[in-house]
Order: sequence, then C-alpha cells, then structure tokens
Amino acid sequence: MARDPLQPPPPDPSAPHGAPAGGPTEEDTRPFLDDPPGLGWVPDGLPGFERCTLGLDTDEQGQNLVTVVRPRTDSARDPARRPILSVHGWSDYFYNAPLARAFEAAGYAFHAVDLRHYGRSLRAGQTPGWTDDLARYDADLEAAFETIAQDHPLPPILMGHSTGGLIAALWADRNPGRLAALVLNSPWLEMQGSAGVRLLAKSIVGPVSAMKPYAMLTLPRIDHYWRTLSDQAEGEWDLHPLWRPPHAFEVPAAWLSAVLSGHRAVAGRLDVSVPILVLVSARGHRGTSYGEAMLTSDIVLDPDAMARRSLRLGDRVTVHRLPDALHDVFASPASVREAAGAATLTWLGAYAPPSASEAESGAPDDGAG
Repeated sequence: MARDPLQPPPPDPSAPHGAPAGGPTEEDTRPFLDDPPGLGWVPDGLPGFERCTLGLDTDEQGQNLVTVVRPRTDSARDPARRPILSVHGWSDYFYNAPLARAFEAAGYAFHAVDLRHYGRSLRAGQTPGWTDDLARYDADLEAAFETIAQDHPLPPILMGHSTGGLIAALWADRNPGRLAALVLNSPWLEMQGSAGVRLLAKSIVGPVSAMKPYAMLTLPRIDHYWRTLSDQAEGEWDLHPLWRPPHAFEVPAAWLSAVLSGHRAVAGRLDVSVPILVLVSARGHRGTSYGEAMLTSDIVLDPDAMARRSLRLGDRVTVHRLPDALHDVFASPASVREAAGAATLTWLGAYAPPSASEAESGAPDDGAG
C-alpha cells in the first residue's frame, strides 16, 4: 500500500485548543488536504480509490467536512449493488483497501467515510477528532448516504469500528427503517473497567467538560496497539503517521463526555430494528509492557464486555468471536481478517444480500465464502 503524499503537519502544542499547526512544518513540508466541497470525485492517495469531500456546518474551528472514499471501479456506480458505508474509530481513518475489495468482489458497493476532524477531512486549525456530541455525526452520515444514494438506491449497510461502532449504533437507533443491516467491529459500547471506574470517570469528566470542553485529559500514552498494526513495527499496515499516529490523538474532555453519554444510552437499551452483527476478538489482553500476546488479542477494549453489552442494541443481534483477532478485527493478521470477512459475508447473504434480486428471492450470496 503506497503512502499518501498529502499529509497534514503534526499537532502544534502551542496552538489554541491543541489544534494542529496552521501550515507545513520543518519536519513535514507536505500540505493539508485542501479539497473544496463540491469538487466531486477525485483520485485518492490510496491507490485504486477516489474520494469526495462534502461540506457540513461551520463552527469556531472553521467549516466541518466529511470525506467519502470508494474504489475506482465500474461497480462503484452500479445501481444494482447494495451500498456499504464503513465508519472508523477514534484517532483513525480509512486505509483498509483489502476490506473494500473483498466486499466489492462479493457484489457490494463499498464506501468508507472519514468523519469531520479525522483523516482526509481534517484541516489546519482544527482539533483532531473533536466533537462535543456524537449526534453531530448524524450530519456526516446523512451527507455520505445522500451522495452514495445517487448511484446506489438500495437500503445501505452501515459498518462501524470501536467509537465508530457506537456512533453507528446510535444513528441506527435514531433512524429506524433506513438501513438493511448493521455490522459492528469491536464497538465501544461501555467504558472499560469496573462500575466504580465508570462512575469516577463520569464524575470527573462531566464537570471538566462543562467548564473547559477543549481541555486535554491526562491519559497514558502508549503505542502498543499501533505496534500491532503498523508495518513500521510488528504489523502490516501502511498507516498515515498523522491521521493514525502511534500514540493516538490527545483526548478532549468534551469528546470523552460525549462518548460516556453514548454509553449511557446503550446501557438504557437501544431499539435498533435491523439485524446486527457484532464481531469481537475471542480474548482481551492487558499489559503495561509490549508482548507477543498483544498480536493475537484485543488490547484496547474488553471483548467479553462488548459481547454482553451488544445484546442491549436490539432484538436481532448475532455475536461472532474470532480467535486471534486484534481490536480492529478487519485489520488482524490475514487469516483472521479473511475469516472475519467470510463470516460477515455469509451473515449478510442471509440478511442483506448485495442485489435487489437476491433480496427479493431471499437467496444468500453465493460469494459469501
């Protein structure tokens, strides 16, 4: 996977609110992406893909943007194909070309989104990952779905990873009847730790967020998960060094408060009406020192807690646990992610096949693997 030549400069600790620097730095002279809204589809830095930048609202950090990414293939505009929209997690962006191609080969029209203040949508002067309310992402998803529907009118499948899984589940709950299915990849549905830890987090984060929403929380900064992913360490993915940095973004108080609010909504039970597939690792692992066990387990969230809490999303939930999977199941070693892809396609073949004719006949997808 070739590196994207367009990379934003690193965050400037002296900038307001911990925002990124306003221009190229001595360490990285390449510019921010500057696609204006309305430009349409343009070639992406990820080989074989294209992107479309969409304008959203404007706030104190400038205009918010959302970027839709898709493979550059004839099928990208085939109206008979059911669309998929994939939502990334915290301190992340779309880079998983093999995932997109696997779904395309099975007959789907794959799309991914870089949300506002992430990846391709991040602009100079904006705080990476910033939001104070997860419902703000409704506008991002609506803009993406509207663009996708121009070529693919079938009800879409929404996928979400980690925080993106929480965002996707909340959106599906607020928008009944809009989706064909919901696929969640290690969704962050509950704060890790005991009930006491969660109560303590709420009691601290809430007041800080109310007084200083942009205050950056002092949290451990380790690169263990990045090491399991990056081809610069023990992983195999060519990760953008600033869109998916080794130590992740700094965490604004308001962002964590918004996540905790989403967790409370899930704890109170959602009512997602479509079938839900939840993919998690077979085991979690915690450790203060990097070790080989981290290459075959979820070291970010607790898979047992995710599996239990996912049952509060709706009445039709399938939980699939994958041995040796990382936190991002689809970024796990090849044999694991291929098993995850095959299981997902088999499940989708029953609940949301790739074409209208298969949906009407009720026949599963022959390419489900």
